[in-house]
Amino acid sequence: MPDRGATVTLREVTKENLRDVLLLKVAPDQERFVASNSISIAQAHFHPEIAWFRAIYADDTAVGFLMLHDEPGTATYYLWRFMVDHRFQKLGYGRRALELLVNHVRSRPGATALTLSHVPGDGDPSPFYERLGFAHTGEEDDGELVMRLDLTPA
Repeated sequence: MPDRGATVTLREVTKENLRDVLLLKVAPDQERFVASNSISIAQAHFHPEIAWFRAIYADDTAVGFLMLHDEPGTATYYLWRFMVDHRFQKLGYGRRALELLVNHVRSRPGATALTLSHVPGDGDPSPFYERLGFAHTGEEDDGELVMRLDLTPA
């Protein structure tokens, strides 16, 4: 079990670590806020031109998953999926993983913002995103509230 000081990395999902990633789960009361990793990975394989996805690792333990809608032709960068397994929440891994993702997006052509949307409701992840600098835009996307992080140079 990694500790709070573990090194967080984003790693490609491969046949060697796929099972570990598929076994990651959010808490039952969070399931309404994010699709399972199996659905996310399936969607990524049907949209390889825009889906960039990675496992989140703390040292050598898979602790989460994220997926970016990465469309440099239109400079569209959207956090499509993000989850940290319930056993590894509140240890700083999610924050560090999103910082790594933000740095990745900053390196992409024309990137000026990273957007995301979330299902609103009691216990939704918006306070977490707000602490990282995301702000609600006032827009809705298919019933989800849109948030945006303006990117400044690293």
